[in-house]
Amino acid sequence: MPAPTIRPVRDDDIPAIAAIYGHWVAHGLASFEYAPPGAEEMARRRDAVLAAGYPYLVAERDGAVRGYAYASAYRTRPGYRYAVENSVYVAPGEGGAGLGLALLEALVERCAAQGFRLMVAVIGDTANEPSIRLHARAGFAHAGLLPAIGWKHGRWVDSVLMTRPLGPGAASPPAG
Repeated sequence: MPAPTIRPVRDDDIPAIAAIYGHWVAHGLASFEYAPPGAEEMARRRDAVLAAGYPYLVAERDGAVRGYAYASAYRTRPGYRYAVENSVYVAPGEGGAGLGLALLEALVERCAAQGFRLMVAVIGDTANEPSIRLHARAGFAHAGLLPAIGWKHGRWVDSVLMTRPLGPGAASPPAG
């Protein structure tokens, strides 16, 4: 299978992004949303990520968007400004094909280049082994568990926290 092209998001990617995310909202536990947002809402969210200065990437293969990833603020208080939270989604049927890892590695690289020092993954469901393994392969370590933090699909759902230092991490003060 050819390697995916990882590139910055474009306006014409939004319908595919909305379809990918919508599938996981409806059928998965990675997101605690109940109703899939439409393309207009996904465009608004993408615009907010970009306006805040965070990277937003897509994985394209054979001319089609097969996955996407972005970083956003982990928390809004100023003391957290060097930490980012990642989101990575791949299209149904694309898991295990290297798209998630390619997206996550590119996102890590871009965030480190922008001076961020820590990336946080908040993974819905302790049974989400594919996402936990993906993050571990990308250098993330287990940082905690939020038991029964959300309710979805008729059951309580945990969140797994994983972190990865970026650049020099906590070894030195941030610049600026």
